[in-house]
Amino acid sequence: MSAMRFGILGPLDVRTDTGERLAVGGPRPRALLTILLLNAGRVVGVEQLIDGQYGEDPPAGAANAIQAQVSRLRKRLPVEFDGAGYRLAIDPLDVDVHRFRQLAGDGRRLLASGGFREARGLLREAVDLWRGPALVDLPFAQAQLAWLEELRLAALEDLVEAELALPEGTSVAELQRLVAGHPLRERLVGLLMRALHAAGRPAEALSVFDETRRLLVEELGVDPSPELAEIHLGILRAEKPRRHGVAAQLTSFVGRERELEALGDARLITLVGPGGVGKTRLAVEAARRSARETCFADLSPISEHVDQAVLAALGVRNGGVPEVSAVDRLVTALSDRELLLILDNCEHVIDAAAALARRLLGECPGLSLLATSREPLGLTGETIMPLAPLGTASAIRLFADRAAAVRQGFALTEDNLDAVSSICTTLDGLPLAIELAAARLRFFPVEEIAARLTADGRFRLLSRGDRTAAARHQTLHAVVEWSWDLLSAEEQELATRFSVFAGGASLDAVEAICGDITDLVDKSLVVAESGRYRMFETIRLFCASGLTDDIRAEHARYYLQLAQEADPHLRRAEQLVWLARLSDEHNNLMAALRHDPETGQRMVAALAAYWWLSGRRSGAGELAAGLLELRPGLEEEYVACVLHAVPPAAPEHWERATEILRSTRRPLRHPFLAPLWGMLVGPVGFEADVPFLRGDPWNEALERLGNALLTMHSGDPAKAERELSEVLDQFRNVGERWGMAQAMDGLAVLASWRGQWERAGELWREAMAMLKELGSVEECAQVLGRWAEARLRQGKHEVAVQDFRRADEYARQAGLPAASLLGLARAARLQGDLDEARRLLETVPEPTGGFGLEGQQARRLTELARLERAGELHREAVSVAKQSFMVADLAAAVEGLAEAVAPKQAALLLGIAVALRGTALAGDPDVARVAAEATAAIGAKAFAEQFGTGAAMSREDALTTIEEVVSG
Repeated sequence: MSAMRFGILGPLDVRTDTGERLAVGGPRPRALLTILLLNAGRVVGVEQLIDGQYGEDPPAGAANAIQAQVSRLRKRLPVEFDGAGYRLAIDPLDVDVHRFRQLAGDGRRLLASGGFREARGLLREAVDLWRGPALVDLPFAQAQLAWLEELRLAALEDLVEAELALPEGTSVAELQRLVAGHPLRERLVGLLMRALHAAGRPAEALSVFDETRRLLVEELGVDPSPELAEIHLGILRAEKPRRHGVAAQLTSFVGRERELEALGDARLITLVGPGGVGKTRLAVEAARRSARETCFADLSPISEHVDQAVLAALGVRNGGVPEVSAVDRLVTALSDRELLLILDNCEHVIDAAAALARRLLGECPGLSLLATSREPLGLTGETIMPLAPLGTASAIRLFADRAAAVRQGFALTEDNLDAVSSICTTLDGLPLAIELAAARLRFFPVEEIAARLTADGRFRLLSRGDRTAAARHQTLHAVVEWSWDLLSAEEQELATRFSVFAGGASLDAVEAICGDITDLVDKSLVVAESGRYRMFETIRLFCASGLTDDIRAEHARYYLQLAQEADPHLRRAEQLVWLARLSDEHNNLMAALRHDPETGQRMVAALAAYWWLSGRRSGAGELAAGLLELRPGLEEEYVACVLHAVPPAAPEHWERATEILRSTRRPLRHPFLAPLWGMLVGPVGFEADVPFLRGDPWNEALERLGNALLTMHSGDPAKAERELSEVLDQFRNVGERWGMAQAMDGLAVLASWRGQWERAGELWREAMAMLKELGSVEECAQVLGRWAEARLRQGKHEVAVQDFRRADEYARQAGLPAASLLGLARAARLQGDLDEARRLLETVPEPTGGFGLEGQQARRLTELARLERAGELHREAVSVAKQSFMVADLAAAVEGLAEAVAPKQAALLLGIAVALRGTALAGDPDVARVAAEATAAIGAKAFAEQFGTGAAMSREDALTTIEEVVSG
């Protein structure tokens, strides 16, 4: 639970360690959790909880209602009761309000000690935690709300104080907004006055002082404080501040603070990135915050004469002496000036811009140059800063900021956050695209924009923008088209070929399908990161309009070959390396699977082990269901599609697949089909002399694993343990983790049957570590479920419940329904909560098919029978379990039946269960209860005799006796 995150600085937000939002419920539970989060780690009395929810007039049953709400919260969160009240047992720093207070306090201390840049970082992080008004889910929180608002304003003031101490300065527009909301807060007013003065607007700063002085006199009858008066006097005496050569911006600057700090003081810096990523805005903000004189030269309107465009930006007249070139006049004008020159949009005049930059930097020592381009200038000494799209949080902030300007009153809420997040993700975090999407709020609600981006396409929806902006920035299509038109025909062909990749590609794949794409990387059409190459989806969709069937076929062939090459490596010590490689290419593999039916069938078979080991099996179901046609020579591939199909294949497909496997007379080309069939369907029934898994160490170990598990489930645990130990050694020699985990799981089950809890735990712990390393979440769910069952028998009910819930979380990650409801119901019954046990049993779905179906049905019937004391249900459970392949299922049902018969028969049945399983089941509380009741009824000697008779029976005699008891 410590990895969860909680937010109350805005609508209540609860996130798991994977970032998934956790639903809390209605207003009352949300208010209760908000109070507990405000006091995270501390005990909150019941009276305080009632006051927070109901105010001064609580209803008569308020205490009971609180208890019921806590009970519901406990199912998902660690709420504890200590006699005086309730405590949420989490780290307070996992709650945004407490994290905010710590960051704000640390920032203030750094500010006081002169660490302005570090203070700014902490304080910015603190105020960014606020997602809207705090405590919106707590109806009676006026005092806490006022306290938090004061803390927020103080942190904002400290942040501005730190920013004003740095060359970059602060946002005047944001300060003006704050002062408008708090016109009598003198520290804020003073900060605004200082910021206006630093921006070269002293008259406005003095006007702010005059207006504040008037308000103070009229509202409070007092004069400005000495501190504010001192700022006023300082502005009157100060020299005129330096001015910037950049236009004032109409919108706030969002999300590039780290990039601003990283710019440094190199003499030549080039901001590089695709169109719409925010290069120009970052350059403008850097100029605005610079302590130096600045000049901004926009090169986008020109196609030549870069030098003359810069002359015009500097205000240097172009005339007088014909023999003096424009470049010479620039050198003369800049030779003795300390200036930051911004060359914006260099990509279409890149050679001329580079030549000018080299000349000016070489002859003007006081000059620094900041360029924006879709490719570097290519000069020695150039500092290149690639500009990536905004991260999720910054992208959402940008959308909310621009949306509020378009639609008055717009704010992020729990209801619209998912839609906003979807918009920002779909648009790759590109600032211009996000601003264009926010502008559509004039016509559509945010949810409709999110839906239309998917259904209608981004280029169609984002076809209108700021009519005063440059043409290339008015629509999303124009943004990408500008970059496309700058490419040569050969580069356009390369970009089209690259767009076939889904989710990027490795260097090997790029070279095989495209060739050399260095120029595309230089021109920001392709991004290189961590050894892989990708296009932003917006750019990829534009380029993909020229894709041909031949390119797609080439892509499919490459990835089929990769899948087939990887398959045997997944059964070796190097499996993690190959799993990672396939995971990186997952989207490409799935795209290849869709190319044509024959390739699709081959891909399903080749990827079966990858999907299972990495927990992705459910993602292939619908595609496999569309490939159920038997093709000559692709019989194993057909079986693989039957195994993966969702919804499940029709009976005739299963019959055909079974016959294919049973008629196999050679080693399988895809050996993982054998364990996959065994886990999903059951033993295949290969003929004994068929070498279907021979000739390979992993295959031989797998065959022995299957035989050992058959032995275990046939009632010979001692022999099974010997075989599993040998199998474990074989898989260790191969270095294959999945096989080792299977053997360890079987050995752990056997150890738990004997009550060797420590050994069982060690084996399960190691098996879980290997499965998690592989990413096999489906098997993590199964193994953890078996461990939880053992915990119940060990008497560790609370731990078992936690494990059952963790197992269900793994199942959900694998796209499967919860599988631990039956175990949770048994735990509730053993803890005496019969109502909860009934509720859980009512939600257990009826098993619909697959291996272990009869065992699942029998266990559910047995649990129902124990809960309702219904003998007929016990008999039905035994009848169902007799059809199960695993004798342990029948043994469990017989132990259940023992509580519904006479004491003498009960003792006999308990012995028969031991005979069937091959061992007694240590620690089973239900068996212990029935044994104790029977012993008390007939005496220890008679019980021992009957039990011994049952335990000594052969399988045939045991089944006959069971049938007699059931029918009697």
